[in-house]
Amino acid sequence: MLFSKPVRAAKSLIWLFLLSLTLPCIAQNNRSLTVRGRVTSGTEALPGVNVIIKGTQQGTTTDVDGQYSLAVPNSGATLTFSYIGYVSQEIAVGNRSTIDVALQSDERSLSEVVVVGYGTQRKVETTGSIASIKADELVQTPVVNVAQGLQARVAGVQVNQNTGAPGGNVSVRVRGTNSINGNSEPLYVVDGIQISNGGGITDVSPLSTINPNDIESVEILKDASASAIYGSRAANGVVLITTKRGKSGATRVTFDSYYGVQKVNKTLPVLNAAEFAQLENEVFKNNYYPNPASLGEGINWQNEIFRQAPIQNHQLSINGGNEKTQLALSLNYFDQDGIIISSGFKRYSLRLNLDHKISNRFKVGTSIMGSYSISDGITTGSQTIGDAAVVTGSILGAALGAPPTLLPYRPDGTVFPFGEQAAQYREVANPLGFAVALNERNIKRTLANVYGEANIARGLTYRASFNADQRSELYNGYSPRSIVNRSDLNDNSGSASKNNVNYMALLHESILTYNTAFGKDHTLKGTAVFATQAELYNDNTISATGFPNDATQNEALQLGLTRTVSSNRNRQRLDSYMARVNYGFKDKLFIDFTTRIDGSSKFGSNHKYGVFPAVSAAWRLIEEPFLKPITWISDLKLRASYGITGNAGGISPYQSLATVSASGSDYNFNHMYVTGINPSGIANPDLRWERSAQTNLGFDLSLFNNRVSLIADLYHKKTNDLLYVKALPLSSGYGTITGNFASLENKGLELAANARILDGPLKWDVSANATFNRNKVLGLDGGVTSERFVTTYTILKVGEPLGLFKTYVFDGINQTGETILPGYDGRLGGHKVKDITGDGQITANDQVVTGNPNPNFIYGFSSNLSYKGFDLSVFFSGSQGNDIYNASRLSFENPAGQRNLLKGVVNRWSPTNPNNEYASAFVSGRLPISDYVVEDGSYLRMKNLTLGYNLPRIKGIQGVRVYVSGNNLLTFTKYSGFDPEVNTFAGSNTVIGVDNLVYPQAKSFLGGIQITL
Repeated sequence: MLFSKPVRAAKSLIWLFLLSLTLPCIAQNNRSLTVRGRVTSGTEALPGVNVIIKGTQQGTTTDVDGQYSLAVPNSGATLTFSYIGYVSQEIAVGNRSTIDVALQSDERSLSEVVVVGYGTQRKVETTGSIASIKADELVQTPVVNVAQGLQARVAGVQVNQNTGAPGGNVSVRVRGTNSINGNSEPLYVVDGIQISNGGGITDVSPLSTINPNDIESVEILKDASASAIYGSRAANGVVLITTKRGKSGATRVTFDSYYGVQKVNKTLPVLNAAEFAQLENEVFKNNYYPNPASLGEGINWQNEIFRQAPIQNHQLSINGGNEKTQLALSLNYFDQDGIIISSGFKRYSLRLNLDHKISNRFKVGTSIMGSYSISDGITTGSQTIGDAAVVTGSILGAALGAPPTLLPYRPDGTVFPFGEQAAQYREVANPLGFAVALNERNIKRTLANVYGEANIARGLTYRASFNADQRSELYNGYSPRSIVNRSDLNDNSGSASKNNVNYMALLHESILTYNTAFGKDHTLKGTAVFATQAELYNDNTISATGFPNDATQNEALQLGLTRTVSSNRNRQRLDSYMARVNYGFKDKLFIDFTTRIDGSSKFGSNHKYGVFPAVSAAWRLIEEPFLKPITWISDLKLRASYGITGNAGGISPYQSLATVSASGSDYNFNHMYVTGINPSGIANPDLRWERSAQTNLGFDLSLFNNRVSLIADLYHKKTNDLLYVKALPLSSGYGTITGNFASLENKGLELAANARILDGPLKWDVSANATFNRNKVLGLDGGVTSERFVTTYTILKVGEPLGLFKTYVFDGINQTGETILPGYDGRLGGHKVKDITGDGQITANDQVVTGNPNPNFIYGFSSNLSYKGFDLSVFFSGSQGNDIYNASRLSFENPAGQRNLLKGVVNRWSPTNPNNEYASAFVSGRLPISDYVVEDGSYLRMKNLTLGYNLPRIKGIQGVRVYVSGNNLLTFTKYSGFDPEVNTFAGSNTVIGVDNLVYPQAKSFLGGIQITL
């Protein structure tokens, strides 16, 4: 006891001494330090790698040079480096202030994920034909909508830029055309929201209301096994669009902006004023122009309507979050003036994607995309063939046909009608009149998705989503009195209209997913879906004519002397049940089974429901022992599939029912006019789905450590029960009936290749694809007819492709002394056509197939080079073997008077100039419909050339890239029109490859900057 107090004191002194030794260490361990470094993959810097302090929400991302800098609380911290497609690494900090990391590609785990219907799959597990496009490829060119960005990027997908008008219509065909009267556009699914594309040549594409810059990736489901999960809407393929979502880690702010100018690629040579005046004197055999040569060049009307037009796009994006909540927000402004005066398209858009993890079992989120678009349209692409319609029906036709001897404007600056300048030109329109007419569409659109997800048990997940697509559209139109010749003004002068359209689609989906593994080699995933969708549509239109002046345009329709009102409303519903099973064995064998049942209100009482099954399998031979020694083969997978998909887009609602409609005529009863209602549609309780059965065989091959990859698919698709409008005998009391009376076939080959040629400081990769598709009509009218004309030059014929041109065969010019055969309006100096039958006269039997608008193949290829901070990319697209019916030449190479013509007519036939191509001057003459206007539409186009540079690192900024880009710079083609990418009858399945002066695509030059904070 005597020593207890000294001992306790000694112990206290020892503890104090030990504490004095450890305090500096503790202080050192708790001292904050900054860690810097560079993340690479081989010799390549990796930008955007997440660098997170393990166990916290604190972190950063690497810049464009792979560099990062992060404040770490103490030396005991551990950093986690993660990046999609690479193996994550965890590294303890210790006393290091510099940590460089080399991430390895996650090739062995094959973890690359692709989006499929109602879920995702590892790419290695896919058994169907699925193509994926990433965001940087999609927006490489300044596209207005997502479909434009797909052009020539994917084998098996044909994108037709029907019109170059800003916001204009685009047609997409996945593995050919699959319907005759119906819609052949694929189904688009944006974050689970199903939308459709369609419309005519002057319509704004529904896809133009969606901002392409918000898109993370696009997957195209091409074969039946991949798309059958969407059942009745999948016969034309499915395009899955995934927008950018928030990611945990440091908040990233990105500003992306470009500005450029556009101009017309090509103008058509026409007669100048002197040449035109000489022609007019010949046609009318007078001396209206006493001295044609003195008139010189005159007015170039194409210069009056074409302009150099600006295009700009600005986007601010915010992306970030933590382990519980992730957010992605973007604001976008896009503005494109058209290369034709008074045309343009503006879009304001907002996107919000929010995901929140309530607990380890529950998750909720939303996706909201809103846009407001303003389209200023201009009339182009008249769908009627004929001299007057082509010239007066569109601004391009009016510009080509406008007399170069007349003036565009009055002294006061207003449009000068031609009839006021010269009475003989009263029927020819001043093209500037189209530019002063009001033709505006205002579109408000919201795509919204709300979901909740619950992990019910291990491997079992339930997801409920509620989707809405709401669109409101207002059309304003006014044709002013001021563009009418004063002598022609009457009580109908000045016409105005307003059209309101409201559309709402509501969709609920309940998705149950079970994912498990048994044994060590087997995986099983099951998916069950119930979905119900309702679509509601209504529109109302009021139009008026006969205004006292142009002061109010269409804002006071009550001032019109004559007014008409119409309205329309319809509703449709689709209920669906789906099940899918995915089985895998050792990452070597995969089998998928899918069945979907759809019930639609559109179809007859006997066929409301359709069943759409599919099965597919894949065998990865690379996992077999006999291929293991072949080290230069990185991967080899064989795929096979068969399935049935449907198409409900061929008809509008109520076609299976007996319908009545207003007759369009008034009847006089007791001196009172009464509107009549008459039967308009015959009931068809057997009306049912279009069904496409498709077989697909394919392989995926990777070589030399995945530096080269090849994909090939061979497919055969037969579409039965095609919805077809069949003519009825007059005795029935009805003109037509809609039924399942036709069938089609598509078969083809798809090839795609990618190669990483150089992988050092100088990097070079290339890609290419080609599609060969053959389309054939297998049946029409239930076998009643084997051929019928759709237009005066286009036919449907059993055993032949859709849209063939059938015309007379041009045989030169009727020369002096030749016999002019009876049966057509032949004349000396006029077009001559061949007597195919040899019966000494021209009849309908002398018409033969003279052209095919379907290409032999379509293709695209791209090349990307980068060196240090520089990058250079080039992208080409092309079509080979398709014909174009250049309908406008029937007017503009016909010297009939009152309109200007193409330059070649200078060499027209005359007794002293007996050429064999251009007809002689002949008042009011008309050229016969022949292959004279059928031209080779093959082309190769440089779609994009871009040079970029990543600036050296700037403090506080993760990366800055500046670039210049040229689009549609070069086009190699023999086609004589404005643009070989043309289709006047946009969206039609039967009238294809027709050019009646559609708005041409623009050549553009732009510069941009991308800043990431």
